[in-house]
Amino acid sequence: MSYPVIKALHIISVISWFAGLFYIFRLYVYHVENRDSVDITALLQVMERRLYRAICTPAMVATSVFGLWMLYLNPQLLRLPWFHVKLASLGVLFGYHFYSGKVRTDLASSRFALSSRQCRLINEVPTLLMVLIVVMVVVKPSLELFSGQ
Repeated sequence: MSYPVIKALHIISVISWFAGLFYIFRLYVYHVENRDSVDITALLQVMERRLYRAICTPAMVATSVFGLWMLYLNPQLLRLPWFHVKLASLGVLFGYHFYSGKVRTDLASSRFALSSRQCRLINEVPTLLMVLIVVMVVVKPSLELFSGQ
């Protein structure tokens, strides 16, 4: 498979992963706000489980596979400072993904550790990470401020 095809599949996977991550905490907001309505929370639990298991996680895996494949074909990326920032951002994004899964299981067990306001704030994290990652990949800043020069 050619590098441009792998890159296209990586971008498609990233878009799918972010779409799921943008939506999952919105569902949690609704879940928390409707915690006393068994019918609504039952429906939300199904939606949350399907979103996390059928969209977010497979898209995360595909993103990782195609990203690692590109890195295998282009290992010199590891020498670039902007790529280090991208990798660090991805580390945070993976943490966010798995934290979303933990919140999902907590809500399914009727453990409401977060308020709807907290869920709304947490929902902004992937947007900030997306902006940072896209800027790093497209602009490829030299980051001389961080290199000690």
